[in-house]
Amino acid sequence: MAKRVAVLLSGCGVYDGTEIHEASATLVHLSRAGAKVKMFAPNTEQMHVVNHCEGKPVEGKRNVLQESARIARGDVTDLAKLDVKDFDALIIPGGFGVAKNLSDWAVKGKDYTVQPQVEKVIKAFRQAGKPLAMCCISPVLAAKALPGCEITVGQDKECEKWPYAQTAGVMKDMGCTHVNKNVGEAHVDVKNKLVTTSAFMCNAAFHEVFDGIGVMVSELLKLA
Repeated sequence: MAKRVAVLLSGCGVYDGTEIHEASATLVHLSRAGAKVKMFAPNTEQMHVVNHCEGKPVEGKRNVLQESARIARGDVTDLAKLDVKDFDALIIPGGFGVAKNLSDWAVKGKDYTVQPQVEKVIKAFRQAGKPLAMCCISPVLAAKALPGCEITVGQDKECEKWPYAQTAGVMKDMGCTHVNKNVGEAHVDVKNKLVTTSAFMCNAAFHEVFDGIGVMVSELLKLA
């Protein structure tokens, strides 16, 4: 029987929403595996809007659900309507939308909170014994919602290839176990049924990120 997977989006575009290539890779690998996918996003206002040519905020307001519809080709549902019993697993791709719209990590750093609706969904999947997968910056959601979990955001020593490695240190300070992994690998927290991979936390080629997300999806479906 085909696995039913919910995919949680956070807008559209790396600087203020979902990282589009990570979302696309997730959807391609799920499709190839024969999974049935339904996409969700919170019906809330984005933290801000970013000009992606300049990487700078601009005037204006955008809705996370409406922006996520760009990735979902219009077929996206309000996160408030997600019922855990209808799905076998949950995936959350990365992008700054995770740090701005699904949480306030981008503003508060280690003192961040997860958007209540998002935290509720993550905990509900965990309590139901159903697996979760998160890539790029998304594992910070698990660090808060599932205290003491095992995750990877790649490597814990900052360099040109790993510019966001300090995130691993924050996760450790929060009581999580961070496992160093290369971009083509994923880590499986067996206890929490949580699969994570670094994706664009690494300055890697597109195909390497695509392949790493493929490993994440494969490991997730084994647990579903």
